[in-house]
Amino acid sequence: MKSLACLSPDVFERAGSAIGLSRPWRVVAVVLLLAGCGEGPHDPSDFSAQAAPKAEREPCRHRDPGRMALWGDLHVHTALSSDAWNYDLEVRPSGAYAYAFGDSILLPPRDASGQGTREVRIDRPLDFAAVTDHAEFFGEQVLCSDPASAVYESETCRAIRASTEPSNSPLALKIMHPFPTRDDDVCGEDRERCRQALDGAWQEVIDAAERWNDTTPACERTAFIAYEYSSHRLGSNLHRNVIFRSSSVPKRPASYMDVQREWQLWELLQEECNESGTGCQAISIPHNSNISNGRMFGLDYPGAGGVAAQAERAALRIAIEPIVEVMQHKGDSECRRGIASVLGTDDPLCDFEKFENASFRRRGDPDPGECYDGPFGDWLPRLGPSCLSPLSYVRYALTAGLAEEERIGVNPYKFGLMASTDTHNAMAGGVEERSWPGHLGIADGVPERRLATEEEVGMGNYSNGPGGLIGVWAEENSRSAIFDAMRRKEVFGTSGPRIEPRFYAGWSLPEDLCDAPDVMALAETRGVPMGADLPERSGEGAPVFAVWAARDPGTASAPGGRLQRLQVIKGWVDEDGAIHEEVIDVAGGENGASVDRATCRPTGPGHDTLCGAWRDPDFDPARRAVYYARVVENPSCRYSAWQCLELPEDERPRGCSDDLMSPVQQERAWTSPIWYTPAG
Repeated sequence: MKSLACLSPDVFERAGSAIGLSRPWRVVAVVLLLAGCGEGPHDPSDFSAQAAPKAEREPCRHRDPGRMALWGDLHVHTALSSDAWNYDLEVRPSGAYAYAFGDSILLPPRDASGQGTREVRIDRPLDFAAVTDHAEFFGEQVLCSDPASAVYESETCRAIRASTEPSNSPLALKIMHPFPTRDDDVCGEDRERCRQALDGAWQEVIDAAERWNDTTPACERTAFIAYEYSSHRLGSNLHRNVIFRSSSVPKRPASYMDVQREWQLWELLQEECNESGTGCQAISIPHNSNISNGRMFGLDYPGAGGVAAQAERAALRIAIEPIVEVMQHKGDSECRRGIASVLGTDDPLCDFEKFENASFRRRGDPDPGECYDGPFGDWLPRLGPSCLSPLSYVRYALTAGLAEEERIGVNPYKFGLMASTDTHNAMAGGVEERSWPGHLGIADGVPERRLATEEEVGMGNYSNGPGGLIGVWAEENSRSAIFDAMRRKEVFGTSGPRIEPRFYAGWSLPEDLCDAPDVMALAETRGVPMGADLPERSGEGAPVFAVWAARDPGTASAPGGRLQRLQVIKGWVDEDGAIHEEVIDVAGGENGASVDRATCRPTGPGHDTLCGAWRDPDFDPARRAVYYARVVENPSCRYSAWQCLELPEDERPRGCSDDLMSPVQQERAWTSPIWYTPAG
């Protein structure tokens, strides 16, 4: 029998409330009672990197010193993920890479022989991809899905297979516990059975990436070895994807079952990989900050007392996490309207794909209050997005990081922006709206289910979407070139279209830059690109920011949308610590374009390319600032609008008339920022 200390903390929260304890005292009780819980310390050697034989490869034939745009997806789940397996997916890592690079795969429902019955193929192959299966239950997944396994009929395995939704699985509940433990009837008291099964799954991940990674001079495709660290500690999303630069990787992936705090993950990756001398190099990419209750970008530094310790923690974080996922199938994490502590431009484009509205809040409910971030706030159970915080969104985290740099000397949130899908159908890069078959296996495998609200089917999926893509500006399509681009933050994200943005800033960039015969050469010569810092100020002027973008040409069956506007978003913190934002149209603007809801046909003018240069008229040389660019398409139909039109009117589920997810959207791209820091 488990000790009381190992019960879920919400039990103590509810019990404390019932007996009249105030919230701070309830939090203290939870902390004390949980102190002795969990598996205990883990041997770091389990996660130490193994030096891989140095692979000699010929240089890529196609190499561009000026850098080319490459397209990828770094958030992909297969049947090795326990939740995707619960969705009845059978596609393994090699199949996900096959899909990414142009082959077809089969999705559920399965036929009598166990084969999927829906054949899908990507509309345009990707340049690079990473399979990021949840590492927490690799062992349990293998053991409980294999009828030949000695523990196949164990109580835990039967409960896992009986789960109708991943959220009801015994495994899902573990990643919410602050000190999770493995089940003796599956793993054994010494956990060796699960370790051995995990090793086999991890080797399958490695082998699939190695098989599909093109090391010939053609350099046609790049496959990264990767996994997902899936902490949902106390109900808040703190998930991250870990991406490795080469075939030198840890012996085992460090999951939430092994290390329960994110900084422990950073320490392991830094010590056992990046500083190991084995050739192993890794980054971690946070995602879905929109459902983190402000914890993804919290400023409380649990366990790090004093400014020096906090600065060390911040430096470690930005070394391991140089980029952040701003968009995926569970919505947009850029920004949100209605947060009282954010001052400045009211940005209607922040209403885009607000997954948390539709999935966790009922129609007519008031906005949740601001998140408590006082003493012991890190220990408050918060299921789903139960409160509002500016630190759930990347725009405000970027700005809050400026104040942290002022306070401790290090900016922990000096990150670039990217996007991916988070597909649980192994469909790496499958973002085409009209034909999108869902991302959740059998759970959204038919339009009637895919378009239904939670009121109709319990776990509604209409609030999900296809997700986005990551773009990088790299010299060639290789692991090293793409990884280095991510490290220097010369990356961007899109909500799905292959929009190509470039963003530069400089003290001597001319405001008529867009009239130059070679815009990019001039910008490169006189400015710095996305992801960089402005050099020390020269003279008395203000910096000029240059944005250029090309539309997605699309395909014959799915033409790309035309561009409406280019924007620069500026963030800064005033002397009182308040977050300020300003959104500036620097090219294009409101043009009257629209989309016919009855046919999804776009109408109105737009642009194939746009270019704009803007000098900040309110530039204050004494104040830190951060700037990034956003490229916005004309309005178009969301996948749900397209697919509702294809159903007979009397067969359309509630999601076809529900207004919580707008049927009309404006697809977009986000660049990584450029930072200004005063001299001295």
